[in-house]
Amino acid sequence: MEEYSKTMIKGLDLARAYYEKFGEPMLKEQFPDLLPYLAAGLCGSGSECFGYDDEISKDHDFEPGFCLFLPGEDLVDRKTAFKLERAYAKLPKEFMGYRRSLVQPAGGARHGVIRLGDFFLEKTGSPDGKLDFRQWLRVPGQGLAEAVNGEIYFDQYGEMTRIRQEISFYPEDIRRKKLAGNLLLMAQSGQYNYQRCLGHGETAAAQLAVYEFATSAMEVLFLLNRCYRPYYKWSFRALRALPVQSYQAELLEFLLTSDNDGEMAEEKWKVMEGICGDIIEELAGQELTSASCGDLEKHAYSVNDTIKESGLRNMHILSAV
Repeated sequence: MEEYSKTMIKGLDLARAYYEKFGEPMLKEQFPDLLPYLAAGLCGSGSECFGYDDEISKDHDFEPGFCLFLPGEDLVDRKTAFKLERAYAKLPKEFMGYRRSLVQPAGGARHGVIRLGDFFLEKTGSPDGKLDFRQWLRVPGQGLAEAVNGEIYFDQYGEMTRIRQEISFYPEDIRRKKLAGNLLLMAQSGQYNYQRCLGHGETAAAQLAVYEFATSAMEVLFLLNRCYRPYYKWSFRALRALPVQSYQAELLEFLLTSDNDGEMAEEKWKVMEGICGDIIEELAGQELTSASCGDLEKHAYSVNDTIKESGLRNMHILSAV
């Protein structure tokens, strides 16, 4: 890893190199009895945990460091955790041209010793990742994305890996509920309200309709790809990398960055109709809808009708958005 230049190295590579150089030897020498209960890696908040970091990202919260995840106090007591924290704090402050910060980033610790339960509680609202369907409806997708991103170097205890696997994506009924709601919002904003707003002379409202359409369409595309949508500022980057209909990123960017006058407004409506048509085709390909028309609202209700759990199926169609 040492051969990376400072301008080229990614955060995930920097973290692993720092762990292999200093973290792993420290653990083996000072805490051999603790290794069966530890998980080590880098995941959570920050563009580097998604592999999205670049030169601009390095102006804050970019430093050599990794996470050591501990189970509850019944297995690793506070005194042992404190000793591990002290040992981590004594690791070299500089590595490959980057310095560790003495100031915690906004939102809390991203590196160092972290209790498993605290990590998953912050990201999912549940310390063990066990969510009932109502909790699945409430938890933000970006939190789930941060809970399962990055890399885990080792996990002899297995709990970190187990939880990440269990929440790797929404249960199928939840996926369909979220699809149904976002499809309906796409229909209302793009196929219906955009042109009506323009007809009323409300160009600002029309652009709000575009924003609503683009946001919902993006959510639908991530759901069709069975992938959590990350924080909004990384959504387009993540969308471009999806295997299914990643080309929609360019069309959605056009909708969001163009005006709503004359011929451009007509072109934008046609683009929205085209996006809807492509998504309907994918819905049919995944056997999510039995409707056979271009009206996305009908497909939204058709998707909702396929939900197996009656309590979830009978909830308001927008309850998951």
